[in-house]
Amino acid sequence: MVRTLGFTVAVIVSLVAWGARQLNQNQPAQFTPAAQTQNQTGNYKHLAALDYKNGSTPVITVGHDHAQLNMSDWAGPKILYGNLDSLNRTTTNVGYLNRQTLIHSAGRPSQNFEPTGWHNRYVIIDGKRVNRQNRGHLIAYTLSGNLSVTGHFQAGALGSSDNPKNLATQTEFANQVLMQPYEEQVRQALENGAKVIYRVTTVFRGQELMPRGYWLQAKSDGGLDFNVYIFNVQSDIRYDYATGRSVIDHSINVPEQ
Repeated sequence: MVRTLGFTVAVIVSLVAWGARQLNQNQPAQFTPAAQTQNQTGNYKHLAALDYKNGSTPVITVGHDHAQLNMSDWAGPKILYGNLDSLNRTTTNVGYLNRQTLIHSAGRPSQNFEPTGWHNRYVIIDGKRVNRQNRGHLIAYTLSGNLSVTGHFQAGALGSSDNPKNLATQTEFANQVLMQPYEEQVRQALENGAKVIYRVTTVFRGQELMPRGYWLQAKSDGGLDFNVYIFNVQSDIRYDYATGRSVIDHSINVPEQ
């Protein structure tokens, strides 16, 4: 009887340990903003305080355009998705990417999540239909292939399209014009077989719900290195970043790069 009881206890302990390992493996790969370096925190505060000057360049360099990243930290492929803050706003996502994470298909799954500050409605400007806002990915969908929604490697996974930790309210211009050249640099580096660390932070001022901008950093083992801040702005539209609402204002002029 004692031997049977001991065997039963051993089995239960083994099952509990196995369950704990499985649970741990399925937990999201998370990045905690509190783990940022002092220099990164200082840059964040500086960027959050910046006001876009009408007619000026909408993309500026940070840290002399050199990423505050170290390739010795590459541990992938995976994406660390930062937890939403107390206002349900995105924080920082870090991708440890290689050629396996590239997505080459033209389409993507639909998006339904509404990030903080979401008040999109189209307007006709100069005869063209213009969206006031996009659901802007921090880590581009096309860079998240074979990774689960929690950021772990999963062969065949479709990538991160409608992940609340990877979507913020971004102007159509910032998303589709200003940010894409930098995403393309990352894609090209991956196509060339490089490993890339790609870090994206949404920058909010105080308790505002729409980010003032996107802070992008990337570094590879093949020479890629940039550190830029993209203002979340668009010509002919004035945004209230506290709420995300907007009005037409033809005095707003945001040039392309």
